[in-house]
Amino acid sequence: MSTLTLAAKDFRLLRRDYRSAIILLATPLLCVGVLSLVMGEGFWQKPDDRLRVSVVNLDNGLPPNSGPFPTKRWSEVVLDDLAGTADIRIEIIGSREEAMRLIRDGKRSAVLIFEPDFSVKMHRCSFLTKANPPPLNPLYRDGINPKEVSLTIEKDPTQQATASIIEQVAQVTLFRVIIPWMIGKAFERVGDDEFMEVVSALLKENKDIKAPVLEELSPVLQKLLKAIMADRKFDELSNKKFGSFFAGALKLQFPKFQELICELFEDEDYFPTAMLAGSPVMLMREDDYANRQRLVAMFAGSPATTIHKDKLSARAGKGIAFGEVLSPSAQREVGPKVQAGVSDMFSQYNFRAKTWAGLTRNESVKDPRGTMAEYQEEGGLPERGSKRFQILVPSYAVTFSFFLVLTVGWLFVAERRQGTLVRLRAAPLSKLQLLLGKFLPALGVSLFQGLFLMLAGKLIFGVSWGGHGFWVITVAAATAFAATGLSMLVAVTARTESQVAIYGTLLVLLLSGLGGSMMPRELMPETMKEISHATPHAWALDAYQQLLLNPENPNMAIVAVACAALVGFGMAFLGSAWGLMRSD
Repeated sequence: MSTLTLAAKDFRLLRRDYRSAIILLATPLLCVGVLSLVMGEGFWQKPDDRLRVSVVNLDNGLPPNSGPFPTKRWSEVVLDDLAGTADIRIEIIGSREEAMRLIRDGKRSAVLIFEPDFSVKMHRCSFLTKANPPPLNPLYRDGINPKEVSLTIEKDPTQQATASIIEQVAQVTLFRVIIPWMIGKAFERVGDDEFMEVVSALLKENKDIKAPVLEELSPVLQKLLKAIMADRKFDELSNKKFGSFFAGALKLQFPKFQELICELFEDEDYFPTAMLAGSPVMLMREDDYANRQRLVAMFAGSPATTIHKDKLSARAGKGIAFGEVLSPSAQREVGPKVQAGVSDMFSQYNFRAKTWAGLTRNESVKDPRGTMAEYQEEGGLPERGSKRFQILVPSYAVTFSFFLVLTVGWLFVAERRQGTLVRLRAAPLSKLQLLLGKFLPALGVSLFQGLFLMLAGKLIFGVSWGGHGFWVITVAAATAFAATGLSMLVAVTARTESQVAIYGTLLVLLLSGLGGSMMPRELMPETMKEISHATPHAWALDAYQQLLLNPENPNMAIVAVACAALVGFGMAFLGSAWGLMRSD
């Protein structure tokens, strides 16, 4: 009963200090309102989660009949690739003038401007030496030269770091778009008619067919001759030219003639022509090659003859260029097979594709348009219920709940200076009863403050509790308990108003900084995230984040553990205050 009487007395004292109450209740709301204007929609996001690339698209597209690819403006192809990159948001600005104004005012660090002839320049990019339209080489030492393809990057000289990041993003995107296009166009030319004509012309520069080539062609020629001799049309024409008797003799002797040709190419020095039965043995000189050929034809069926070969395969190709063998018809047969062979050899890539995803055989399924948005003028009051309020309201509710330290501390110091505390110690009250008598009214004020701020956040700023009102109130109560416990500890420790101001202010600011009320814990290093849990602020913010930022599927285990931790902090602070409390 004595404890409640003491609590009622202190509560009346706290209630009379209405100026302090106004400060405790109004200041957090004022801070939330001001910071919501200053921070903007990017508050609480990591820089790599909110990289905004601003774009002005003046591209006029390609002229008619420019080919099957691309099916849209080249600027749209680039934007699709850019939008498909993780953690990038594209902002479309309507005009060059608007973009330059934003850069001049420092609102944008860099803007990409697709000039009217961007598609035409992109379409001309090629590895080829000659093409229609004339080829354009966009490559230089640092990658892709944006100016070569009419991509202008306007930059704010006062924001060089951010502008450089955007420029590098544009470089990578251009590389992924241009290189596959150039490779695809070049690969299409491998094996086509013009390519094979170039190959044939180069082969014609060498006037002699090499001996190994003739020797390797010999089996093919044998098959060709055999197929010709076996053809019905050959019989008809040979009968017409030579008569049936000589035509029959010619066909009868063809197998021996075929063996003769084989031996001519296979033997390096001499070959026995046993099929020339009945003829005398003849030794022929190298310079009498023409007569030897005639004699071979004349003495078919004569006795075995030994003829000096004189490396026929080396002489037979004299004056015949290999390019003559690669006739236009042969070129049309060989060309597609060359292209198919290259594809098979490098089967992990599709050189026919003209996009990066197609080249690497890694087609994207992401809808790139989901990260594009039209530019909207920023400014004015933020909308109620925006995410920034879901973050700022609980952060400052937690921070200012611990400013109760100053109020309670000054109340203790005043009673100590006036001697009231000594008289209370002389009364039939234990130290615990006296401490609880001071604790309960402070707890009531802190609880009222926490609930008031959360309710004001809901009504004024549109903070959604997500259907978890009971747990929001529970977290507010647990936070108030921890804050009141800390207030008791500072109050029994400080001896003067100056000490209360110094101890209380430094302690509140330090705990707020470490706990994540001033700087988001998501931006802290992992080690600091763990260290921050040494403060009650971190536990309170963990609970509020689950309830307010993840209302659809909050982890209630985290909320429950956080409430228990806050009560634990309060008990520890209160126990320490009881141990340090003195009678003076």
